[in-house]
Amino acid sequence: MAEANEEELAIEATALVRAYGEVRAVDTIDLRVPPGEVYGFLGPNGAGKSTVVRMLTTLLLPTQGRAMVAGYDVVRDPTAVRLRIGAALQEAALDPKQTGRELLALQARLYGLRGREVKERVRDLAALVDIGDAMDHFIGTYSGGMKRRLDLAAALVHNPVVLFLDEPTTGLDPISRTKVWEEVRRINRDLGTTIFLTTQYLEEADQLAGRVGIINQGKIVAEGTPESLKHSVGSDVIVAKVVGEAALAAAECQKLRGVAGAEIHGDEVTLSVAQGSAVIGPVAIALNACGVEVRELTLRTPTLDDVFLHYTGARLEAEATEEQSE
Repeated sequence: MAEANEEELAIEATALVRAYGEVRAVDTIDLRVPPGEVYGFLGPNGAGKSTVVRMLTTLLLPTQGRAMVAGYDVVRDPTAVRLRIGAALQEAALDPKQTGRELLALQARLYGLRGREVKERVRDLAALVDIGDAMDHFIGTYSGGMKRRLDLAAALVHNPVVLFLDEPTTGLDPISRTKVWEEVRRINRDLGTTIFLTTQYLEEADQLAGRVGIINQGKIVAEGTPESLKHSVGSDVIVAKVVGEAALAAAECQKLRGVAGAEIHGDEVTLSVAQGSAVIGPVAIALNACGVEVRELTLRTPTLDDVFLHYTGARLEAEATEEQSE
């Protein structure tokens, strides 16, 4: 086994590829995640998020490229990687016939803890994820949010250097989602754990991540802090829902001073502008002059959904909402 270099990044991937026949699910991506960071990985279903996580957690071999996690190569030293990472994937593998305490104690023993060490570790984890008296109840009686938090605790038994969370709040109600967010913040703050978080929820990435990468069709199309990504699409956004020729409306608006760009999606024209309060009046006049009916005209600051729309041509929030309602 190779020696780890303490100066290594927590996660480093270079030209990483995963192909299935002629289809590249992950297409030559690079990642650099320093120790202690919460890195948000955004993308729609099928974009390649989970495939990246499976390669980084040694569950799937890369077709090409190289990946280092916690200082070890995921192909050459998979055992070393596994001993230093925790993973809470989309489907929590929890035994409904065990209590939360029994599950954590078993995980601790599997990682080599014994006797008093097991009890102390379970006690610390119970306090960290705040499940309370439910620790001694059967997991089958837990709510979805409690199961997610217990799964987080199980992934932390061995004090991992890097924690992978693959869509940890999918399917949870807003209250349960907020509680999971609190646990993620606490894990990062109190333990200094590097967290690689995949999500479909833009608010989740905005709330938790220091940096965000956006993956679409297997490629990383944008990366940066949430604020820098928002600024990359303009300081303000004007959204016009129109009846008529949206392309004509966009073309007329792009002629205006202060409009940096215009995008069309169905009956919606999205304008990236420098100073929205100064531009929204001329935009309204231009839309009226070109003969389209304006149903809504909204001025707001950019969101990560605007960033995703700008770089991929689709709205991530719409897809996540549709999936939630199915």
